[in-house]
Amino acid sequence: MNMSSANVSTVFFYRDSFSKAVAKNVLVVVLVVAINYINVGLIQTFRKHQIFYTSPRYILFLHLVVNDMIQVTLSVTMFVISYTVYQMQVSVCCVFILLTLFTTENTPLNLACMAVECYIAVCIPLRYVQICTVRRTRMLIGLIWMTSVLSVLPDLFIALAMQPMDFFNTKIFCIRNNAFPLTLIIKRRDVTYILYLVVVWFIIFFTYFKILFTAKMASKVTKKARNTVVLHGFQLALCMLTYTNPLLQEMLVRHFPRYVTDTLFACYIIVQLLPRSISPIIYGVRDKTFRIYLKRHLMCSTNPR
Repeated sequence: MNMSSANVSTVFFYRDSFSKAVAKNVLVVVLVVAINYINVGLIQTFRKHQIFYTSPRYILFLHLVVNDMIQVTLSVTMFVISYTVYQMQVSVCCVFILLTLFTTENTPLNLACMAVECYIAVCIPLRYVQICTVRRTRMLIGLIWMTSVLSVLPDLFIALAMQPMDFFNTKIFCIRNNAFPLTLIIKRRDVTYILYLVVVWFIIFFTYFKILFTAKMASKVTKKARNTVVLHGFQLALCMLTYTNPLLQEMLVRHFPRYVTDTLFACYIIVQLLPRSISPIIYGVRDKTFRIYLKRHLMCSTNPR
């Protein structure tokens, strides 16, 4: 029996009680509704003020917010389905997993791009207008999506080439290792994730230390940029748990099989939801310009007359 089938067998054996399942689903849905409600406010603030349309920084932030909304909505849908339907057809499961993976892998790439934008603004301010244009920012967002798609789609192609077609009509507990159980896919995923870790963390450390050296003899704005990159790093560290999550889950399930559902639940909260709740804090609260317009939006919403 491979690890994937062992995992699903353990999940079947140690299912949550009805009250525990309801509590977990209610908690997850409430958290996602709260995150999306805040993010809708951020999107409305961006949409109503022309000043944000010409800023690469805020365009990247808007993309991050929209991407995270899609990601948490898809992931909570899969979470609720796993408790209500429990098993679904492999072909349907693959669609959910692929869409969720696209948006999940977009997040660290987007954060790395935002750190680079911050670095250019602080360390190469005279060339910022020439380097960071709206057109190039949109092209960069397209490149982010292309990178994520090219990173994930090979799993589907390998599965279609190596799995019998009957497999896609069977029903499984919908997690990635069950939908794509081939050893080749798992090894390719691990190599891809290691590459992501190295490249993205190199970008974060490079930009942070460059800004740090500049901040020693610079203004308050530069020091604030340094702190923003630190927060990007913290958010990125949480997002990067996505890359270590499969190995972590495998280890925890192997050593604590009785608590497999609690392990999967904790990993879901920490890896999927927590990083997506930090974006509003970094820009919705810390960024002075955005905070001013966000307050106006909230005041208009509470006092429509």
